[in-house]
Amino acid sequence: MELRESLKQGLERLLASGRVKIRENGSWLASLEDFDYEVREKAGAILLHLWSPEGTLVRRVIGIDADEDGRLALKVTRFGHTRPDRLEFVCREREPESGQLRREQFRARFSEMLARQFPDESVSSLTSASDLEHSLSGNYVRGILMARNRGTAIMAAAPGESSATYDALLTFGLLWLDRSRYRKSRQPIGGLRLFFPEGSGNVIAHRVKAVSPSMTVELYEYDTATRRTLRIDPRDAGNVKSWLVPRRELEGTLAQAREAIEPICRLNPAAITAEPIPGTSEVALRFRGLLFARWGPDGAFFGIGSERALTPATRPELERLVRKLETQRSPLASSSQGPLYRAQAERWLESLVIADAARIDARIDLRFLYAQVPAISAGDRGIIDLLGITRDGRLVIMELKASEDVQLLMQAIDYWLRVRRHQEQG
Repeated sequence: MELRESLKQGLERLLASGRVKIRENGSWLASLEDFDYEVREKAGAILLHLWSPEGTLVRRVIGIDADEDGRLALKVTRFGHTRPDRLEFVCREREPESGQLRREQFRARFSEMLARQFPDESVSSLTSASDLEHSLSGNYVRGILMARNRGTAIMAAAPGESSATYDALLTFGLLWLDRSRYRKSRQPIGGLRLFFPEGSGNVIAHRVKAVSPSMTVELYEYDTATRRTLRIDPRDAGNVKSWLVPRRELEGTLAQAREAIEPICRLNPAAITAEPIPGTSEVALRFRGLLFARWGPDGAFFGIGSERALTPATRPELERLVRKLETQRSPLASSSQGPLYRAQAERWLESLVIADAARIDARIDLRFLYAQVPAISAGDRGIIDLLGITRDGRLVIMELKASEDVQLLMQAIDYWLRVRRHQEQG
């Protein structure tokens, strides 16, 4: 009786403060927007019934874990289950962001889509909660579909997401497949199914071509209006139109700039490199990867943060800047915490690799190793960090990161597929 009254009072306080959201085990229950509720006692158990025009939920309440300002957390169980769940009520001020709420609303619809598409399989779990420990993003809905003797990992992207979110679906789907196989022991997890709105899966279909044939990855697009899904063939949907900027164009830009930039490069030939800036008629001058000067049709400029035109009068300032870089952007610098040391770390790494690529792979042909190669596709101006070949003619793509990045491998694969396609076409 005491639990029943405490529960009713807690809910009344929250509802009196305004709009209330509900989440269970960390997932927002978007179908219970603007809910009504009933608390009753039956056979000694306290039952909580929630309902709205979009859904209903009944749970047995075991206890109240937290009743604080703007939040009520309950320990509950489902009928037929003994393991307790966590049901939380949160006031409007602490409601989820619009993207999170949209994904939770999609999660409920996605469950219906799965039931229609796979009537002989059942949804074992479905969530959009993030799992940072295992690099699982909250931008997607993920779960398991169970058949009679095996399961399938599933992941879906909701409507209204960014193109970057759709493009990254394969990466997080493979992570979820690996995690699902690790967790499940009773029934094996056979493969992966990915779901995305119509017209958003070209990059996914393009990248899945690099996945081993021994791994089953199925792609499905869905109609946001009818909620019907259709399996697609990556060979039909994954033709991403792309083009590479010819090397002769970049060499032509360097030739135009040579007379102006050679005196700058001579200030420290071992550390200063010159490279064309993709999409422009300019040349960048970098000191161990850090941009400190540039040349263009309007002349040469130098400076970090703010630029000055290079003239005979400002030449001493340029020389002082280079000497400062020699001492502060060096492996022998007294501190590795200075801004000049830490800036553009990936470019510094790139300069080290291109200076002696044999440290990465002794087979690389240094005569044909190029940095910052534009690999453009519709809607994406990609830049390949390093492009080259081995001495026996094998294609080499290097994607460099100075810190952990879950997209590292897939980004490199994407570039490799683009260049390989052009190589095959001659």
